[in-house]
Amino acid sequence: MKGKDKPWADYYDQVNILDELLEEPVKFNLGERLHRDILLKKRKRKLENLTIKIDPLQVQAIRKLATTKSIPYQTLIRHWLSKEIKKELNLL
Repeated sequence: MKGKDKPWADYYDQVNILDELLEEPVKFNLGERLHRDILLKKRKRKLENLTIKIDPLQVQAIRKLATTKSIPYQTLIRHWLSKEIKKELNLL
């Protein structure tokens, strides 16, 4: 059963699903203030807890990577998320 799921996962890793749902580019507007705050790296210091399910081997790899960088693993994950959000929103 898992063998059948793999092609779909590979497909959606390579294709933007929104392109399939809409025949026109998606325009996303953050608003001037949020856009400026992201670029200036301003944020409220209060963090929100979030629960996600991650493969235990990936968690182990993330922790080892964070150790080699001498930073907490959650900080590394937040860094990656921030970088990818900016990339997706064409802010980099």
